[in-house]
Amino acid sequence: MELITAGAVPQFAAFAEGSLHYQPEVWTNNVGEIYPKAVASGDIIVLGSLGLNPQEGWIYPPYMAEKCPGLPSYQALYDCAQAFAAADTFPNGRLITYPADWGTRSSDLVKLIEMPFKPIPGGSEGAMVAELKSAVAAEQPILMMFWQPHWLFAEMEMDWVAWDAPQGNCDESNQSRGQACGFQQATVDKIASKPFVESFPKALKVAEQMQLTNEVQNALIHEVDQMGREIEEVVAEWMAANEDIWKPWIEATM
Repeated sequence: MELITAGAVPQFAAFAEGSLHYQPEVWTNNVGEIYPKAVASGDIIVLGSLGLNPQEGWIYPPYMAEKCPGLPSYQALYDCAQAFAAADTFPNGRLITYPADWGTRSSDLVKLIEMPFKPIPGGSEGAMVAELKSAVAAEQPILMMFWQPHWLFAEMEMDWVAWDAPQGNCDESNQSRGQACGFQQATVDKIASKPFVESFPKALKVAEQMQLTNEVQNALIHEVDQMGREIEEVVAEWMAANEDIWKPWIEATM
């Protein structure tokens, strides 16, 4: 099997035509229209959930709870916006959002619920992580839009702002203070092409059984991205230490 890097949305056309065969981690909240259409038509086969618990939202270091009583509720941010302020946002709080070309979800939410924060787009994922680390090292205030799984959570403890429970799915475009669900959360699908499903029944069984947790993925990605290790080495090390987890995936093919 060959490992291919493909674009988040363009990959689905390749799956539909059968030139890509297996993808264990599709986040369903950023897939556009082509993915559900390909699934409905049978050109892409969903093999179930990978087992991750994906989360997107606003994070802050635990020490900020002392400076902003009432956290993790988002309602607390109205009364302690100044605790998160910077010189260029005072008296409003400072919120670091996703880079501008990733969309405006946080900025839209701040406007909708009239929260006294100024959204500042992060320059890149790396720049966001660097700013977060710098703030934590100095115990400075910081509030940031982020996501998990991510290697960051293998290295640092962060808390998440809590929102009102939605009625069904979170409608990000229809929120107000007191009825603010924050962000629609994704699920993570494993998908396969029709030729893969039809031609490789044993590999299909392994793919169907495969499961990962946030904690496992965070730790593995940390070893690769931050410790500079080769993927093959990190995976081999994990497999050697976790035969009780992956051997049943293989046994399911027998």
